[in-house]
This record gives sequence, structure tokens and C-alpha cells, in this order.
Amino acid sequence: MEWLYTLSGLGVGFLVGLTGVGGGALMTPLLIVLFGIAPSTAVGTDLLFASITKTVGIWVHGRRGTVAWNIAGLLAAGSLPAAFSTVMALEHFGPAGPQFETLTKVAMGLALMLTALTLLFKERLQRLGTQHGAAIPERRLALATVATGMVLGVMVTLTSIGAGALGAAALFFLYPRLATARIVGTDLAHAVPLAAVAGLGHLHLGTVNLQLLASLLMGSLPGIYLGSHLGAHIPERILRRVLALMLAVVGGKLVW
Repeated sequence: MEWLYTLSGLGVGFLVGLTGVGGGALMTPLLIVLFGIAPSTAVGTDLLFASITKTVGIWVHGRRGTVAWNIAGLLAAGSLPAAFSTVMALEHFGPAGPQFETLTKVAMGLALMLTALTLLFKERLQRLGTQHGAAIPERRLALATVATGMVLGVMVTLTSIGAGALGAAALFFLYPRLATARIVGTDLAHAVPLAAVAGLGHLHLGTVNLQLLASLLMGSLPGIYLGSHLGAHIPERILRRVLALMLAVVGGKLVW
């Protein structure tokens, strides 16, 4: 079975490199739907998986100067306490109970469908941000960024989905004058510590399968490398539409 996990890691890593969409939106549903992994274990394992695989990305963006550290800090000010509080709530109510499993599946399905919409209407979100986002006063903008981080902290801890595409969409709206490269770098700089805090919380809860994590990492790293090189030869719009359709179908299956 381990080789199937490694092969899945290769496929997801390839798609992440190809499309730039976070692995949580791909890996966690795959583990649940295809392999029958318990939602709590799939989420916890994928969070640590994401924090490890994306760490190199922070280093690259940091060297290029494409991280707005002040914005990443505002997001983290909301998301990290929210992630910690969510882990504490899971510990209190029990992370492996049937109610949590149902909640995780529904929340994950909704997050996937929301991610699909974000991919489909990326340009419209950018235009909307350009028209209205720039008018937000600086103090309200900071509060809105912290509040966005809080929502992402809860969502990512429960589902492992949201820090990538949804976080970037929020930044496009709140900071329309920020270059796309800095949006991506800032979103990544926030996503890694969030995934690490939430993943370590799940490790504390016992909802991380370390053997599964190692198998996924063996496949994902070469997959990301291959996908990132091939992605330049395929139109982005086609990739986003195909991926959005796939995420919407999987999200609908998890909800209904």
C-alpha cells in the first residue's frame, strides 16, 4: 500500500507544480475518497505534509523579495491563535468521533467548492479588488486582514484547505495594488507556519500517520519539480478550469 501512497504523492505534487493550487485541496480529499483514510487523520497528516513541502518556497520568495512580511504577520496574528484554539476545541470534544468526522467532511466539501469558484473567477476577483479594495482605510484593512487570518486558521485546522487559493483570493481583494508575485509569496509565507502549527496540533491529538506522511513526501517532491517545469507549456486558463471542475465534483461528493 505504501507505494500507492507514494504514487499519489507524485500525482498531487505534479498537479501542485502544474497549477500552483495548494496540496490540501488535492491530497486530503484523495486520501479520504480513494484510500478510505479517516478525515481527522487525512487532515492532520496533510497539514504536516504541506508545511514541509512548502518550506523551500518561502526561502525562494524571501530571497527574491516577493514577501510582504507585514501582511503575512497580520494574517498570522489572526490565524495562529485561531488554529491553536481550534486544536484545543478538538481535544475537548474528541478529534476522532463521528460528529467531528461528519463536520470535517462537510466543511472540506464546502471549502473545495469555494476553492473551485475562486479558480474560475480569479480575474473578476482581481477587478473587484481594484475597484473597491483600494478604498478601504488602512486601519480597517489591517483588521480585515487579521479577521481573514482567523477564518483561515479555523478552516485550515479543520480541513487542511484554504491557506492557498482562498488566502490568495482574499489578498487579491484586500491588496489589489500588490504585485501577483508578492501575493503568492506572502500567501505562502503565511501558509507554512499556519500548516505547521495546525499540523503539530494534530500530532499532539494523535491524528497524524507518520508512515503515511513519509510515503507521500517520497512522491511529492519529484512531482512538484516535474509539474513546475511542464506548467509553463500549458495555458493557465485551461488548467484552472479543469482543476476547478474536479474540485467541485469532489467537494459535492463530500457534502452530499
